Amino acid sequence: MEILRRRPRLLIFLTLAVVAAVTVTVVLVVRANRMDTLSPREERSRAASAAGAPSGQVDCRKAKCVALTFDGNPGEPTARLLDLLKQYKAPSTFFLEGRRIHTCPDVVRRIADEGHEIGNHTWTHAVLTNVSDEQIRDELRRTTRAVAELTGREPTLMRPPQGRTDDRVSRISAELRMAQVLWTVTAKDYETDDPALITERVLDGADRDGIILLHPLHRGTVPAMPSILKALVDQGYTFVTVPQLLAPAEAEPGRIYK
Repeated sequence: MEILRRRPRLLIFLTLAVVAAVTVTVVLVVRANRMDTLSPREERSRAASAAGAPSGQVDCRKAKCVALTFDGNPGEPTARLLDLLKQYKAPSTFFLEGRRIHTCPDVVRRIADEGHEIGNHTWTHAVLTNVSDEQIRDELRRTTRAVAELTGREPTLMRPPQGRTDDRVSRISAELRMAQVLWTVTAKDYETDDPALITERVLDGADRDGIILLHPLHRGTVPAMPSILKALVDQGYTFVTVPQLLAPAEAEPGRIYK
């Protein structure tokens, strides 16, 4: 009789134990699948013990910095964009598609020679979360080789097309010694040719330590750049490359920055 009286309590206890175990498992799975990103400010704080930013480089712990980044192939009108960036003393970061790099070798060399950072944007703009490990490696390695052949330097940064990444992409990026860079502001210039709207979207989202995404080949982007550059200067921003934004820290391969 005593056993019978205890049975309901035993069943309740076992049920609660099972529910608790399932809950813990679900939480762990969710946490494992969540893609953690690190902001430039957080990365700089991890290097707080460093003596300071490299000599001659902007210290974004003190300055109001913003990073302009440009995605796509290096064809026209990239040369016109480079003229504007030079005029406004705006070092930027270019994430280039590898398959078109050798069609404009002089432009690629100019990007590097004028102090801009070149990052890897894959060979064919493949969505990396949808392809095999082998294709991810091929997309990134071929682009790295193409950049290095023209500039003498391998990219240390990559931007996954459409910002699509996961644990697998992160693992392979780490293997190939590249950090991933997303963005905090997009003008969605692939949706409109209106320079005024592109400018408005950039300025509405711009903030200290921000990473701005633009695409030079879309018709309204380069015409919008004079007003974007002037407005950001008037607001007290200092233009930097993504590595400069992270300094004195260095981008960690495989890590996702945003």
